[in-house]
Amino acid sequence: MSTGNPAFDLFKISEDHEALREAVRAVAEDKIAPYAAAVDEEARYPQEAHDALVASDFFAPHIAEEYGGVGADALATCIVIEEVARVDASASLIPAVNKLGTMPLILAANEDVKKRYLTPLAEGRTTFSYGLSEREAGSDTAAMRTRARRDGDDWVVNGQKSWITNAGVSEYYTVLAVTDPDGKRGSNVTAFVLEKSDEGFTFGEKERKLGIKGSPTRELHFDNVRIPGDRVVGEVGDGLKIALRTLDHTRVTIGAQAVGIAQGALDFAVSYVKERKQFGKAVAEFQGVQFMLADMAMAVEAARQMVYVAAAKSERGDTDLPFFGAAAKCYASDVAMQVTTDAVQLLGGAGYVRDFPVERMMRDAKITQIYEGTNQIQRMVIGRHLLAGR
Repeated sequence: MSTGNPAFDLFKISEDHEALREAVRAVAEDKIAPYAAAVDEEARYPQEAHDALVASDFFAPHIAEEYGGVGADALATCIVIEEVARVDASASLIPAVNKLGTMPLILAANEDVKKRYLTPLAEGRTTFSYGLSEREAGSDTAAMRTRARRDGDDWVVNGQKSWITNAGVSEYYTVLAVTDPDGKRGSNVTAFVLEKSDEGFTFGEKERKLGIKGSPTRELHFDNVRIPGDRVVGEVGDGLKIALRTLDHTRVTIGAQAVGIAQGALDFAVSYVKERKQFGKAVAEFQGVQFMLADMAMAVEAARQMVYVAAAKSERGDTDLPFFGAAAKCYASDVAMQVTTDAVQLLGGAGYVRDFPVERMMRDAKITQIYEGTNQIQRMVIGRHLLAGR
């Protein structure tokens, strides 16, 4: 309920956003959570979650209405990702990576490209992945070796991309490639849309991972892949700028995923210590346990607020988004790692076995400190903004 005073309502989540949270939580608990353990154990794509997200319009909620989407704002998209991650981090990568893969198009593509590729995604007919990292060009994105050369009206792509989320499942991929090998570093990269069916486009074997096992991670291989010139995203040579702008927005969604994982672990730990008895009383009655829970809860709530502020800045396109996006992703992922570790500790021996979800949450949390820019890179971004006077 609004107070009627804008000053007091300033930090209040809107009723629409809270209603969205309730709707996503219901879908997550009813349609996604029951399969989360099996998805992890079998290292299989969470098709049940995929179908549930499509049916409920939470699959790619960020797509604008003009392309057939629901037009969710950045905060709403973060809430969707957070609530799904609360029960299954792998499943939360479906809406998160759909945004990552399409953000370059949203930021820079012409209307023809947007309509051609955003519409089928909004309809739930495909997923959309993002090809930036390479084996020898992880944090140093400008060192990529994938090449695209012009051939008449077409482009021919050669090279590979590593650590690509939902590779093999997605039909469409935003891929960054060097188009002017002799050009200025950072201004010689172009973004393209590649399609799974393109001749010469193949995939490596699925990576065997510590966590998020339900989200397939594979390499992309390009062997003389010929694509038409109308697949360029933005201007030739602007690819790296588009990629970095994309990450400013999507790092916030990784923060949301981290908050969801941490909240899920905290919720389970609270429930467990209230039921578990030692020395004749519930474990929750011990002051040391209460202190641990208090620290966990404070950290989760602080991370959530950072993510929500960064999401608002993403929606507005504020100039200080790079600082806040990096800070939210970095802090929230560190919190997720600490809170899930503490949750395992609170469950004792039970926390270390697969009968309970906190060990999976702990494994899943680790990647949030690594992908879309390691937390060391985030700290560099933050430090540079501070030294530049923000």
